[in-house]
Amino acid sequence: MKLLKHYIIAVLLLHCTLGVAQQLPQFTQYMYNTISINPAYAGSREALSIVGLHRSQWVGFKDGPITQTLSINTPLRNDRIGLGLSFIEDDLGPTNFTYVYGDFSYAIPTGKNGRLAFGVKAGFTHFSFDSDFRLDEDNKFDPQIYGTEDRWSPNIGAGIYWSTDRLYFGLSAPRLLNTDIHKKNGFEALENISYYLTGGVVVDLSNKFKFKPAFLVKAVSGAPLSYDITANFLYNEKFWLGASYRINEVTAAIGGIADFQISKQLRIGYAYEKPISDIARYTTGTHELLLMYEFKFIKTELKSPRYF
Repeated sequence: MKLLKHYIIAVLLLHCTLGVAQQLPQFTQYMYNTISINPAYAGSREALSIVGLHRSQWVGFKDGPITQTLSINTPLRNDRIGLGLSFIEDDLGPTNFTYVYGDFSYAIPTGKNGRLAFGVKAGFTHFSFDSDFRLDEDNKFDPQIYGTEDRWSPNIGAGIYWSTDRLYFGLSAPRLLNTDIHKKNGFEALENISYYLTGGVVVDLSNKFKFKPAFLVKAVSGAPLSYDITANFLYNEKFWLGASYRINEVTAAIGGIADFQISKQLRIGYAYEKPISDIARYTTGTHELLLMYEFKFIKTELKSPRYF
């Protein structure tokens, strides 16, 4: 059984890192971490907003994926301009990806309370690979997945984001340059163009209950389309509870989300995700913890709460 687990892990790691285009990390709570994929989101919350997220994926797998993000974004005094900075650390077995990117957005009013923002993103991706993988205890190093690598690559991205107080849509490509990050042993690991389509809406069910469905579609050259669908209920503007579903050609997963607005500035969220494909028997699931703090609102009184 142990050898079988190691074999499955090796296949998954190779599929994700060496054989196809590298995808950006995925999140269950993507609707609260939009700045990591869309630079046009910068400044949209009308506050200096800091978001930290930790994701332990496929708990029970040795060297399973672990992702940590830290981002900050804020509007300037001219509230049409937003700035952001994001840091993502993604560990996947013997591979490590570090993303350090800055964001700039410019927004124009649309209609009564709409806002259309255009954004650009620029920064660097760091890729490292350090493996001594063996086929078994007596075998030599596997030459196909043995070695080391360490390099930085620049990249740019762009996006648009339209929102009102109850509705939003976004389209972005956070990595626009095709970057070959691994050339040894005849393999290619490309940071290919990835496209994200996002959207969501908030609907009043009663004076105290609101319903917020949201979606994310991710497309990367060399990888299957991925669809994320979430449905959350808000009680008394304080407590979110909902479910998520993700599917692509390789895996599928279901999950639950709980989110609590402790104060006007502080918010904490937790998500659990369980695969429902063949991989489910080898993992107890995925855990994700999110923390958001907003220091100061640009306006003394916001016209409505920020749901996105």
